Amino acid sequence: MSDANPTPKPGPKIERVARLRWIPLSRITVSDLAQREIKPSRVDYLVAHFDHEQLGTPVVNERNGKFFVIDGQHRAAAAREVYGPDHQIQCWAYVGLTEAEEAEKFLQINDVLSVSAMDKYEIGVEAGREIECDIDRIVRACGLIVTRQSSVEGGIGAVGTLRRVYTRAGAHVLGRTLRIIDAAYGTPGLDAAVIDGIGYLCGRYNGELQDEHAVVKLRNVRGGVSGLLGKAALIKERTRQPFNQCVAAAAVEVINSGRGGKKLAGWWREESAAS
Repeated sequence: MSDANPTPKPGPKIERVARLRWIPLSRITVSDLAQREIKPSRVDYLVAHFDHEQLGTPVVNERNGKFFVIDGQHRAAAAREVYGPDHQIQCWAYVGLTEAEEAEKFLQINDVLSVSAMDKYEIGVEAGREIECDIDRIVRACGLIVTRQSSVEGGIGAVGTLRRVYTRAGAHVLGRTLRIIDAAYGTPGLDAAVIDGIGYLCGRYNGELQDEHAVVKLRNVRGGVSGLLGKAALIKERTRQPFNQCVAAAAVEVINSGRGGKKLAGWWREESAAS
């Protein structure tokens, strides 16, 4: 009786020119012409957070008795600092490439689709990473949602900015920032420049800023959020400062306008509290 589900025959193999080899770290070197300049700060970061499972498989080329790294020089340098030069790591090894061919291989290997901030965020939440999960909690607690679709009510796509405000000033400031923006402008205000600018505002003026008053003043700006951004553009033209800080400066001007009593100190350090 014949087998009803025969084992399929293996198909043709796709073989690489490079071969997997164990290479001593002491024999891995860098070509000045075919490689970018090494960044010591990157090596220090990898050493401080070293995980051999993330070492990957560097790519090298054997030429003149040496193994010139094509891709992975920072990882190899970090491994050498952690384990010492006598340890071996597994590499994809070519043989006999010229420096020009090494450089071309580097460009080919690194011609990849970069991972977007949204992809990193979503995967971080799925993986249970602390920062991404806490940002997700804060956004949802504000009645908002992180989404790729700009038309969704209460949707935020600027995940890189959410993370920047969170890491710069903490969970409380991020939550306060989103609540003020949502109350003042709704969904149209939930873009990167506004989140970053109001995040700066909440972070600096912490105890001095009255949220309800700020919401009323920001809501009543002529033109709404577009009016606030227009003021920020004029400030940027005058000061040549980063736009996100110009949004914060514009918000301070709006909040201080027509207000009696003590005002917020001007955003720029040289301004007095009475300005």
